[in-house]
Amino acid sequence: MSVSASSSSPSPVPVLSEKQVDNLLAAKEDEHGGVIVEMSTTQPPMDPIVFTSLLKASILHWKQQGKRGVWIKLPIELVNLIEPVVKEGFYYHHAEPKHLMLVHWIPETTNTLPANASHRVGIGAFVMNENGEVLVVQEKSGKFQGTGIWKFPTGVVDEGEDICSAAVREVKEETGIDTKFVEILAFRQSHKSFFDKSDLFFMCMLQPLSFNIQMQEREIEAAQWMSFEEYASQEFVQKHDLLRYIAKLCIAKRDGKYSGFSPVPTITSFSNKPSNLYFNTKDFDFNSS
Repeated sequence: MSVSASSSSPSPVPVLSEKQVDNLLAAKEDEHGGVIVEMSTTQPPMDPIVFTSLLKASILHWKQQGKRGVWIKLPIELVNLIEPVVKEGFYYHHAEPKHLMLVHWIPETTNTLPANASHRVGIGAFVMNENGEVLVVQEKSGKFQGTGIWKFPTGVVDEGEDICSAAVREVKEETGIDTKFVEILAFRQSHKSFFDKSDLFFMCMLQPLSFNIQMQEREIEAAQWMSFEEYASQEFVQKHDLLRYIAKLCIAKRDGKYSGFSPVPTITSFSNKPSNLYFNTKDFDFNSS
């Protein structure tokens, strides 16, 4: 039995009138063939039924234009519009304290929209004074609470913050010690940690600029300068692969047998924004090459 041409041909896409186009959701084009809709709380409240009608017409218009990804940024105040957006085929991409981002892939092709950020970035700080003592803390909360374990200051890099700046900030916040960033000694990647995201941890070396400890009592139980040998001899350090390796790296650095990665200011080509390139500046002089 033959199949008629009419049954095998795709249904024609309705064409919107000029009046309908004028009443679509305001959107701006992104750099990848899609559009971004930023809903504003300054506009009058929108009824979900009215919004659904506008969204349907807008998606039809964007489809006619050959658009691919559609991003809708919903402020937390417009939570009543989440259900109609999801019912039109959108899914959650990521959430921030003040907004939720939803996304929809229009064409019947493989979805190539980028996934949400997959990693959290943390730092550890190796700070050694002229007497060979390292700066260590005991934490009031978390898995180390009440264990008596001395550890290097650690923390999480804030959004928009450089690794080198975060290391200096965390040491200052936890111990009151002013420092100068020297280099990244090593980094570790792990998975399924914080909210099932991957984790990048950078072990950093810093030079102390002050020595009088004023610990942060909210999160830190105790802080002190301790001989490196006493720190490294702790049973927890010796039994933990990561900490044992880091201790060996710190000894090699102390003895001048190891070089890490120092920050070199640069400009990111695609965004034209300042950033840091970290590399071994001791063994490679960029200016002389």
